[in-house]
Amino acid sequence: MSWPSFWQTSSFSLSGWALRPLGALVCRVARQRLKRFRQTPPVSPAPCPVLVVGNLTVGGSGKTPFIQWLGQSLQQKGWRIGVISRGYGGQAEIWPQWVTPESDPEQVGDEPVLLAQTLRCPVAVAPDRPQALQCLIDRAGVLDLIISDDGLQHFALARDLEVVVLDGARGLGNGRCLPAGPLREPASRLQSVDWVVSNGTPQPALQAAVRSHRFHDDRGAGGEVDAQLSLQPAFFYRVRRPQEQVSLATFAEASVQAVAGIGHPERFFQTLRPLVKALDASAFADHHAYRADDFKAFDPQKPLIMTAKDAVKCQTFAEDHWWALAVTPNCPQTLLDQIEHRLSDIKKQKRSSSKRETS
Repeated sequence: MSWPSFWQTSSFSLSGWALRPLGALVCRVARQRLKRFRQTPPVSPAPCPVLVVGNLTVGGSGKTPFIQWLGQSLQQKGWRIGVISRGYGGQAEIWPQWVTPESDPEQVGDEPVLLAQTLRCPVAVAPDRPQALQCLIDRAGVLDLIISDDGLQHFALARDLEVVVLDGARGLGNGRCLPAGPLREPASRLQSVDWVVSNGTPQPALQAAVRSHRFHDDRGAGGEVDAQLSLQPAFFYRVRRPQEQVSLATFAEASVQAVAGIGHPERFFQTLRPLVKALDASAFADHHAYRADDFKAFDPQKPLIMTAKDAVKCQTFAEDHWWALAVTPNCPQTLLDQIEHRLSDIKKQKRSSSKRETS
């Protein structure tokens, strides 16, 4: 989602000032919920580790590409993974829902379908994430890891590890809670998460904010951002026939149109601009439920380019001149090594605990 200007600066604004008391209340309630969660954490029914990849801010930060990177990296090492999600935007009448690469995004949400397509792993969704978790446990067979797409503030969900992904450019904004700022929880929440990942180069304001709220301990967590997520353009593919792929140079001399219905559309447009001659960009709301009528005003003689998340919702009515940009997410090997080491330890602990309970 687009942030109002007063979310992005601590300078005085009438709107920001008027909303500060409500923002302070949201922060207080969030602290109380976290305290209750720590005092009486839910018991996990999962026989394997559960890792939450979440946001501290509203709007897109890069959770989905991070999950793609982590999932694919661990799959290459032999890990059997599953994913649970809220299924934001899904209109299904019955939950939980089992998600396949062919599922309808209108029913189960766009991000779960995209993850099912790219990771080819079991995916279950439900607004009540423990229901999605139980569905995955019941249907997926043996898993080594369950990743929760978002859910950092869903304290009914038991978890073993937490990763927060932040937008490197927007950071924590003005550092205030909703609606006075972009935070779902106070920035002090960074003290208790296992890793902080920046989507793109972390700007000085983000580094300073993270440094002031994190701590050093024997696990290696420190006062800096732990790793940077980079998104490298890979190729274009035709929306209605994703198997048709063309190189990044295809539109270098073309004037194109672009749409993005993601949390931070400008990030996508910035990625696309160096790949085309001229760009006419149109932003839609995050998770926008596209209809064919949304594209009536676009020029059918010019290529139309969108994100992969948009493409899963447009495939059934896409025209031949519609394309999506595929990106390759990447994080440092050191982060993967740290996560895998922690996961392996948790797997051993769970295995030992299970043996004691059955003996």
